[in-house]
Amino acid sequence: MKIGFDSKRLFCNFTGLGNYSRTLLKNLNDFYPDNDYYLYTPKIRRTPETDLFLSDPIYKTRMPETIFRSFWRTFSIKKQLETDAIQLFHGLSNEIPANLYKTPIKSIVTIHDLIFKSYPDTYKPIDRRIYDLKFKYACNHADRIIAISENTKKDITEFYNIDPNKIEVIYQACNPIYYNLKNKHTNDLVIKQYHLPPEYLLSVGSVEPRKNLKRVIESFRFLKKDLHIPLVIIGKGGKYKQETLEMVRKAGLDKLVIRIDRLANNSDLQSIYQNSKALIYPSLYEGFGLPVAEALLCKTPVVTSGKSSLKEAGGPGSLYINPESPE
Repeated sequence: MKIGFDSKRLFCNFTGLGNYSRTLLKNLNDFYPDNDYYLYTPKIRRTPETDLFLSDPIYKTRMPETIFRSFWRTFSIKKQLETDAIQLFHGLSNEIPANLYKTPIKSIVTIHDLIFKSYPDTYKPIDRRIYDLKFKYACNHADRIIAISENTKKDITEFYNIDPNKIEVIYQACNPIYYNLKNKHTNDLVIKQYHLPPEYLLSVGSVEPRKNLKRVIESFRFLKKDLHIPLVIIGKGGKYKQETLEMVRKAGLDKLVIRIDRLANNSDLQSIYQNSKALIYPSLYEGFGLPVAEALLCKTPVVTSGKSSLKEAGGPGSLYINPESPE
């Protein structure tokens, strides 16, 4: 079968959506090597993560021949898909090309979350409008919808009035490296490289209001002093991150909060997970909550919210808290 993929995130995004795309394409190659996989992208960033997709002949990459790349991805890509005789197109990140339903090509879209509908104040009005148009169009016109959690499926049916029988829940896969624990010597070298203490708590993910990091900082004042274990924060952020760090300074917790703005690779992250006392993940809302699953695979205890999809990611072995209560 000839299967086409919207691969912009695969080649240009190195967090959630990009990781989802790359892991899925690798798995398809492993389990279904007889298919032909066509990757459609307006641009390419060549990195160790994307090299496989540019070097393995099973993946055939297509780029626009026009300078109007955004227009190509949404509208004129249909001609390229027909030229390549694509039988099935998969929109990996919440959208599909316009008018694809007018061709013989079947389509699937993966919807990761509808956070902009549940927490609109965390998005700019123009972004909410664009997302709403694209997501709603994809849900209405794709032949099938993949939701990455039961919670996301519920949101799709409620916000867009989609028949639940059209939606299949397929949980997001973790990077395969997490299924094999690393040895203590390797972990010790990584911990030393990042100058981390022997004991620490861990926060992983973009530092934005929805991730709720300020309440983690607030919660320190309810802990006994002998439980003041350092908190390692891994994740990028803008204004909210600066506000959080200012809160840290005012609370006199500078020595208890350690920032890692950039990791070398997922292998280092795995070591940091394994050495952590616990992952602290009090997010207000998630489409799935991949760091929770990653931590559990690393045999690391998880403290997370009892909200949205996080009980699906955390299962029976996690500790669930009210994310709006520092106590």
